[in-house]
Amino acid sequence: MALACLFATQAFSQTPPAGQAAPQPPSSYYPAPPPLQAPSVQQGVPTTGLSSPLPTAQKVERTEIAAETEAQLFADARKIVWGRYAKIKGAKPGDVTVTRQGKLWTIKGRIDSVAPGTEGDWASIDGVVERISAGVVQIRGEVAFRVAKVEKGTPCKVAGTLTFRRSGKSQVWRLAEGDNPCDGTREAFDLVYEKPVEKKPVPTQPRRG
Repeated sequence: MALACLFATQAFSQTPPAGQAAPQPPSSYYPAPPPLQAPSVQQGVPTTGLSSPLPTAQKVERTEIAAETEAQLFADARKIVWGRYAKIKGAKPGDVTVTRQGKLWTIKGRIDSVAPGTEGDWASIDGVVERISAGVVQIRGEVAFRVAKVEKGTPCKVAGTLTFRRSGKSQVWRLAEGDNPCDGTREAFDLVYEKPVEKKPVPTQPRRG
């Protein structure tokens, strides 16, 4: 009698409750079998030939001369004066060269500070002349300032279309965007006209007989 009750209890414990499906045998796929067909992908627009939505600077191929007198004067800009150190005793100007390459004018120059306590500091300009009008010269390029005490000596640059202005009878073109981008100092970066030296012919010496 006791043995029969034991078998009845085991059978009852293994029988699932009413309304619940019997457990399925384990599958070899876990957690789910693979799909019969991969999902479809829509064909998109090809990525070739795409361009950036940002405006790109056009290459300057020729210098626009709107004032011939200004152009003749600017062609002889030969010196750079750096206002940051110009008033220090011992300061000297730097050199700049304006070159005409066909219809395109270029400019390149540098000033190395030699004033006491500023050795190793410098400023430079490199670019192409976009337009020359009365009292205004526009240059596409960059002006860099290297000051030891600013940004640990890393050159700070002003780049893009730079405007140099001259007023009245002055022979100096000053950079309008002349604030140092790193410390805000007004650099007073000037390009200075220098009258070309006229080469006088050397008189020939009479031959001695």
